[in-house]
Amino acid sequence: MVVHVRSLGLTGLTGYEVQLECFLSGGLPAFDVVGLPDAAVREARERVRAAVKNCGARFPVSRITVNLAPAGQRKEGTVYDLPMALGILWASEDLGALPQDAAFLGELSLGGELRPICGVLPMALYAARSGIRQLYVPAENAAEATLAQGLEVYPVRTLAQLMAHLRGEEPLQPAQPWEPGPADTAAGPDFADVMGQEQVKRALEIAAAGGHNILLVGSPGSGKSMLARRLPSILPDMTREESLETTEVYSVAGMTDPRHPLVTRRPFRSPHHTASAVSLAGGGTIPRPGEISLAHNGILFLDELPEFDKTALETLRQPLEDGQLTITRVSGSLTLPSRFLLVCAMNPCRCGWYGHPSGRCTCSQSQVENYLRRISGPLLDRIDMHVEVPSVEYEAMRRRETPESSAVIRQRINAARAIQKKRFAGTDVACNAYMTPAMMRAYCQLDDAGERLMRSAFDRLGLTGRSHDRILRMARTIADLDGSAHIGAGHLAEAIQYRSNTVLK
Repeated sequence: MVVHVRSLGLTGLTGYEVQLECFLSGGLPAFDVVGLPDAAVREARERVRAAVKNCGARFPVSRITVNLAPAGQRKEGTVYDLPMALGILWASEDLGALPQDAAFLGELSLGGELRPICGVLPMALYAARSGIRQLYVPAENAAEATLAQGLEVYPVRTLAQLMAHLRGEEPLQPAQPWEPGPADTAAGPDFADVMGQEQVKRALEIAAAGGHNILLVGSPGSGKSMLARRLPSILPDMTREESLETTEVYSVAGMTDPRHPLVTRRPFRSPHHTASAVSLAGGGTIPRPGEISLAHNGILFLDELPEFDKTALETLRQPLEDGQLTITRVSGSLTLPSRFLLVCAMNPCRCGWYGHPSGRCTCSQSQVENYLRRISGPLLDRIDMHVEVPSVEYEAMRRRETPESSAVIRQRINAARAIQKKRFAGTDVACNAYMTPAMMRAYCQLDDAGERLMRSAFDRLGLTGRSHDRILRMARTIADLDGSAHIGAGHLAEAIQYRSNTVLK
């Protein structure tokens, strides 16, 4: 008799159903797994054999064939240990028929305990859409699986416990849906810690309000990294849809916390400048998300930008333009969501003191130009704001009054985002930085004074079509912060100044 056990698999961030077909026949004892299994799936034979024996059941002495359908799709990981063991127990009549609306996932230890697996959330979301009503997962993955509403999720600690449940001896209780508590959205470093740098704070406020990419250029000690690390504290709260999207990426990467499975704070990823192109973009024999996708719906901070490998930096160009990243390998192609706010920081030259009032710079003009040339023009053109960060003055350091806190700045940003949410209702655009050309024609109209100013800036600064559009999007954000329905000449002038950094010219 051939028995069928429902399970799930992953292609990138998308789940799909896997049917395990188990058949016991006569002949010499053997245990074969077919259906394009990888090494981890093939090794399940020994884990399943030991787990079945150690849970007190009889492992059949016969020829066992397990097929993972669809057989033409590569299967990977340890997710199929549990359904494989259940199929063998059912085929050998140690268990009765399994529920047809149930799916099973989990890695088995040799002693029969269930260990957590990666990618539970996207698989659970697919299960909820495909009519599966019961999902059996390792206990540590249960909270994450409940995020996919419409399922009864059963936490399983051991194979013996699940067998007792399926026989009706000791029923398991479904896990309660997990919800974040009040402390789950606690803020990080605050802008109240930053003395001075009011102009840079204003630029970061605009970047957060409209989702605009920003480059901070300044000498060592001016506070570039300190300011960038406080940017998450003024970003708007994540919607549930954004949280689920980001959690799917972290789930596949194996980076979710069993006690706090839902990502409720916007990610802040800060890879070191020695990071390779693969670590940024993702990949490997079986493609996995990299830093770019782990920053989805959050911030990707690249400190010491010119020190990054040029090939690694060029991987940013597609996601900055499209909001997604496609990785192609021999084993297949993988498209990952990669919509993030890019924050970069750099010194104006190798020694770091070019243009500093102290005159400490030891670099020649050609050395400065060579240093800046490490960043390609196409990448710079995709960064909306180029902001100079001056050295902090002594008076600002000794000022007694407390600077404006992140909570106050965040109120203004939330008000601007509320305007954008209403403006883009019914579309997949979340903020001004992602406006389509049609939206720009509708919402970024300039008056006569604005047109004259834009034409003058276009010719004087040698702007490209892309930088022209990014300036208009920034001006729209500045107008939203000002509560204005129309873009005025003042809004446009402020946006233009963020594209006229003298150090980069």
